Amino acid sequence: MELLTLDNLFTLVMLTLLQAVLGFDNLLYVSLESKRAPVDQQAKVRRLGIGMAVALRIVLLFFVLRVIASFEDPFFGIHWTGVIEGEFNLHCLIVLLGGAFILYTATKEIWHMMGVEDLHAAERQPKSAAMVVTSIVLMNLVFSFDSILSAMALTQVFAVMALAIVIGGVLMIWLADRVASFLEKNRMYEVLGLFVLFVVGVMLVTEGGHLGHLLLFGHPVHAMTKTTFYFVIFVLVLTDIVQSRYQKKLLAKRAAAHAAAQGAKAAAT
Repeated sequence: MELLTLDNLFTLVMLTLLQAVLGFDNLLYVSLESKRAPVDQQAKVRRLGIGMAVALRIVLLFFVLRVIASFEDPFFGIHWTGVIEGEFNLHCLIVLLGGAFILYTATKEIWHMMGVEDLHAAERQPKSAAMVVTSIVLMNLVFSFDSILSAMALTQVFAVMALAIVIGGVLMIWLADRVASFLEKNRMYEVLGLFVLFVVGVMLVTEGGHLGHLLLFGHPVHAMTKTTFYFVIFVLVLTDIVQSRYQKKLLAKRAAAHAAAQGAKAAAT
């Protein structure tokens, strides 16, 4: 069979690894967004959302392979010379709007966290499971374009790409529950996750602007590279680790000073 050739098997391994790397930001979004569903339905929402998204991603792959030109040909432009210029196609608009939505979501949640004084008051009213699944599916399709176009650079065999997408989806379902459980047990990392999503939004917006040859005040918008993205994520994680350890030392020192003061007060009486 053509699918079982050595070249195709090697390509399948490479595509599966690619799905895993590019799926990091998607997995984080799924884990955070699923928390908006009722507690007893969150695991089901993650599985259903990812499963539906994988099926739609395969349909999208089939569609893109046949009408790739429609995604790449500009269909409208903005020509406000010296202020904003660009030629936009369907691909760049989807990436731009998806990035803008993630920026809005992350900013709204960060602002909400800063604005509450009681942690229990910070809990938002849950969304319906259907609304959360819809959000997961739509955002998964936005993230799909990177993985599909990258896959097409490695192979044009539909069966190989579809199998890699299915394997990647199974891995995401397996990891989503673990990531969500970790965030539930370590609430302090939710803030880190939201800032990571914010960076993902910036990356998608710059990528969409680059694809649309966007000029702002005469300056071209350059896409954030994956190297830059992962470096920023590394810095965010490292900063969070250092901050957490430093805070623990301060709290321990404060507790020791308080205990010493209480001991001195007790001895004096």
